[in-house]
Amino acid sequence: MGSELAILAATAATIGFVHTLTGPDHYLPFIVIGKARNWSLGRTLGVTTLCGIGHVLGSVVLGLVGIGLGMAVGRLDIIEGVRGDIAAWLLISFGLIYAVWGLRKAMRDKPHTHVHQHSNGSAHTHHHSHHHEHSHVHDDEGAGSRRNLTPWALFIIFVLGPCEPLIPILMYPAATSSFWGLVLVTGIFAVVTIGTMLMMVYLAQRGIRLIPMQRIERYTHAIAGVAILSSGLAIRFLGL
Repeated sequence: MGSELAILAATAATIGFVHTLTGPDHYLPFIVIGKARNWSLGRTLGVTTLCGIGHVLGSVVLGLVGIGLGMAVGRLDIIEGVRGDIAAWLLISFGLIYAVWGLRKAMRDKPHTHVHQHSNGSAHTHHHSHHHEHSHVHDDEGAGSRRNLTPWALFIIFVLGPCEPLIPILMYPAATSSFWGLVLVTGIFAVVTIGTMLMMVYLAQRGIRLIPMQRIERYTHAIAGVAILSSGLAIRFLGL
């Protein structure tokens, strides 16, 4: 490996780690959705991996097409910028819709107290939720489709979301070296990016288990929606 390619490889690993770590949109949606939907750790990491692959692959395909057609880096940057805007607005829309649905669900699930009088004059109270007792059958009819659609919605958003440093900083310089240099640099960036996403999701999932959530359990969907909405807003207006 030449010194220039070695530098590119080290740069790919560093940028992949820092870019992912400083971009909460790379892991926060999976953390909050996994918690809200009570996904197992394995399923959460699986969805994260799938979306991570789509996230990197989208930019790799665009970069390869651009290199093959001899496009200027500036033109590819414009395309990546448009993709980034679309992904940000999709994340904002998804988060907003999910937050509204989650808040509505929380309000319907609000527990309340009933007093029951007995013929002997005694009385007792109990807490329950009409929604859980009378509406759970209807909820289950649509719950399966929502559970199945949520990972694919995230996947589509992540495919559209660009890996901004990949093409101009890594792929084009690596392509001038050799084809295998391009493969090496891109592969390192992909592995480090997805690995960092998985690390953050894993650590957060383990940490969440130590936090008492009983009082806010019914608001987890709404909180997840707000977190995803915030990630989209951060990308669109703060450039994170």
